[in-house]
Amino acid sequence: MKDFFNIKDIRDSYDIVIIGGGPAGAVAGMYASRDAYSTLVMEMETPGGLMGNTDIVENHPGIPKALDGFSLSERYYEHAVKFGANIKNLSCSCIEPSDNSFLVFAEQLEKPVRAKTVIIASGSSPKRLGAPGEEMFAGHGVSYCATCDGHFYEGRRVAAVGGGNTALAEAHYLTRFAEKVYLIHRRDEFRGDKALVKKVISDPRIEIFYSSVITSVNGKKRVESAEVKDLKTGDLKTVNLDGVFIFVGQTPHTAPFRDLIELNEQGYIIADESTLTNVKGVFAAGDVRTKQIRQIATAVSDGVVAAKQAEIYLSNLEG
Repeated sequence: MKDFFNIKDIRDSYDIVIIGGGPAGAVAGMYASRDAYSTLVMEMETPGGLMGNTDIVENHPGIPKALDGFSLSERYYEHAVKFGANIKNLSCSCIEPSDNSFLVFAEQLEKPVRAKTVIIASGSSPKRLGAPGEEMFAGHGVSYCATCDGHFYEGRRVAAVGGGNTALAEAHYLTRFAEKVYLIHRRDEFRGDKALVKKVISDPRIEIFYSSVITSVNGKKRVESAEVKDLKTGDLKTVNLDGVFIFVGQTPHTAPFRDLIELNEQGYIIADESTLTNVKGVFAAGDVRTKQIRQIATAVSDGVVAAKQAEIYLSNLEG
C-alpha cells in the first residue's frame, strides 16, 4: 500500500480516471491499465472502500479461505498496479467537461487532472443510527449486511433495525441462521410491501419492537446487548444479543457529481448494467449506480463492464 499514499507523481492527464478504489474501481483500473491505457484510480478513504473495512470476507469467488477486507483490498491493488494502474489517495471534489475531455478536481491537488473518460465508482455508505457503541462494534457484532455476515450468527440472537423493504427482507433472511431475530422499528407500522410485511409478522422466530429505537449497543470485545427505548412510553429495556444488523438506508457518494450527471431521488447515478450514464464518456460502476444487488462480486462485474465501455468510447474518440 506504500504507493497508495504517494501523490507526488500525478500526471497532468490520463486516458481514464477512476473515482473510487473499492472492488469496482480497482478492477476497472486493472482492466483499463492491462489494455495499455494510462489509468488513475482515486480513492478518498480506506483502501478498498467498504470492502477494506469488512472484518471477514469468505464468499469471494476463487478464495475459499476467509480474508479480512483490508488484505483482500491489497490483492486487488497489487493486481491493478502490476498492469500499470496509478492508485492514489485523492478525494474528488468535482468534474467539469472540457474540450472532448474532463477536468477532474481533487482536494489534495492544486490543479485538475485531465481525463479522456471517467469511471465513477465512488460507492455508498450505510446510514448510521448514531447510537453509542455502534461505531465501536462495527465489524465486531454490528453489521450493515445480512448476506455478508448472517451466517456468523448460527443459533444466536440478533437484532435487525429498520422498517422498509430492505430491513424486512434482511430480517427474514437472518432467520435462516439466528435462533431469534428482534426487529426494531421506530414507527408503529411498516412501510414495506404488504406480502413481505405479512411474511415477517407471521414468522415465530421474529419478535417485533414497534415505536422503538436502539439507544446504545453494549459489550466488552463484541456486542453483548442493546438498550431499546419505547418511544411512546419512554421505557428502556436491555435485550441480550450477539449482533445488531442496521438497515436504515444507504448514502451514495455522489455529491461532487450532482451538477454533471443524472441522479435518481435517492442520489444514485442512473445507469443500468451497461454502466452508461447520460453523459458521454462518463460511466458508473458498483454501489454508486442504480442496482438491486450490492455485493463485492457485482461491483467487480461492474468494474469490468465500465472499463470495456470506456475502451469502446476511447476507440471511437480516437477514430
